[in-house]
Amino acid sequence: MIGDRLIGGVLAAGGLLGGAAAFVLTVEKIALLRDPGYTPSCSINPILSCGSVMNTPQAEVFGFPNPLIGVALFPLVVATGVAVLGGVRLPRWWWLGLQAGTVFGVVLVHWLFAQSLYRIGALCPYCMVVWVVTIVLFSYVTLYNLDRGHLPAPRSLRSAARFHTAIPLGWLLILTVLIGERFWDYWRTLL
Repeated sequence: MIGDRLIGGVLAAGGLLGGAAAFVLTVEKIALLRDPGYTPSCSINPILSCGSVMNTPQAEVFGFPNPLIGVALFPLVVATGVAVLGGVRLPRWWWLGLQAGTVFGVVLVHWLFAQSLYRIGALCPYCMVVWVVTIVLFSYVTLYNLDRGHLPAPRSLRSAARFHTAIPLGWLLILTVLIGERFWDYWRTLL
């Protein structure tokens, strides 16, 4: 079972971390727009390079910089977490709306992940923070909604909340392996 304190803490902390990363990405994008020769602080090497990612069409998939989505929505996640921690009982429709938002986020994150690995050939460290946060938020919101009966599911699936730590960790481990495999030729030059 995922208690209110746990989901509230995950939402508040995840929203703050994701919001901070989205804000920094927005500031970096503005600096890059002002000066095309600007090197973002997160451009570390040929693989970990925000600048390489920010200059692609994928960085503006809806016609505006992707981080603006996080700047707009992560505060809502923080507010939800703080409300839950404060003892507010949110209605089912709120949780289903949050579920829809995290589904949208996790689908977008995985599309961006695939684009970064297999099309762009570079990773944005701040983007990866948003990816991790989004996966954790999706996992916990889904498990909480299953546990509380907000999402219709058989009892066996509702009991998956017991694995609330293992599910996002396993998921992130798979993505880490994919990153390691994709850029192995570069990583081994560093050893």
